[in-house]
Amino acid sequence: MATAVAPLPAAGPATGPVRSAREVVPAALWDKQVGLLMRDYPYDSVTAARVLGQGYAYLLTAMKHRGEGLGLAPSTLVDIGVHMVILDTVAYAELCDRFNGGHFLHHVPEVDMKDDGSVLRTADLIAADGWEIDLPLWADAAGCGPCHPGNDSH
Repeated sequence: MATAVAPLPAAGPATGPVRSAREVVPAALWDKQVGLLMRDYPYDSVTAARVLGQGYAYLLTAMKHRGEGLGLAPSTLVDIGVHMVILDTVAYAELCDRFNGGHFLHHVPEVDMKDDGSVLRTADLIAADGWEIDLPLWADAAGCGPCHPGNDSH
């Protein structure tokens, strides 16, 4: 069963309409992953879709900026969406093939959380790349960002 991700829409100027990750994820895959979030967390379908959408926006931004060593980091809630995407390994491998030049974006978590502003800088970069930002999901930025800094991993 193919779960290929649709191509990204053309990015417009920063003042143009924002992109939603929902536009690039096949409906069946989206529905499955929303369902998995609802199964594993106390989320309704709206909250699960919000978390998943931000997870995809984060990953697609990290892939676009591969090699730049930006030290991107999601918030705790966005990280739940990221993990939903990467744990669906077949679909995630296809996402990496399509949007990361065939390179796998590894998960390299750190034990200690960092409080260096990287989470809000990441949200700003995602928005600058034209993705929709759901700011309440990024609000816990002070104690987040447990991913390996300055490398091309999550």
